[in-house]
Amino acid sequence: MPQTDLSLYNNSPFNPGGGTIKRLLWYYANFIFLKSGLLPSSSFKVFLLRLFGAKIGKGVTIKPGVNIKYAWHLTVGNHTWIGENVWIDCLVAVTIGNNVCISQGAVLLTGSHNYKKKTFDLITQPVTLEDGVWIGAGAMVNLGVIAASHAVLTSGSVATKNMDAYSVYQGKPAIKVRERIIT
Repeated sequence: MPQTDLSLYNNSPFNPGGGTIKRLLWYYANFIFLKSGLLPSSSFKVFLLRLFGAKIGKGVTIKPGVNIKYAWHLTVGNHTWIGENVWIDCLVAVTIGNNVCISQGAVLLTGSHNYKKKTFDLITQPVTLEDGVWIGAGAMVNLGVIAASHAVLTSGSVATKNMDAYSVYQGKPAIKVRERIIT
């Protein structure tokens, strides 16, 4: 029976963009100013993200401990909150709408591996969170998922499929449990 052989893994077809120098500079800027929590100011973090090519709206709050893989693949709308220790693994595009809340410890993944191939090839797909989405604490959104307008992924849940508008999803994997009614 064939087995995985990681010595055959070849990541060279993947190009994250930005160039080597920009990726290196972003690695340190992300580590010092976003991940470390040394600088609690959202305005400087927003400035830094824009400097590296992210498209960031107005009134965005970024809490300490946030980790963003490649800033130039990130788009964030207006008045969005990104909580403590959120990981945005944007190997490819991550689009976050207006008035989105990503609670502490949540993870947005754009990459995985093809476990069916012995070479364990990298797979990437974008993630989209439309306006008004709430991703609960410790929740995970997997690659290729679109969370439609005002969808909710409850704390600790794992989204593996698209989420309908104004719907609440829960579980591992997340399933729709009710409608979201906003009063």
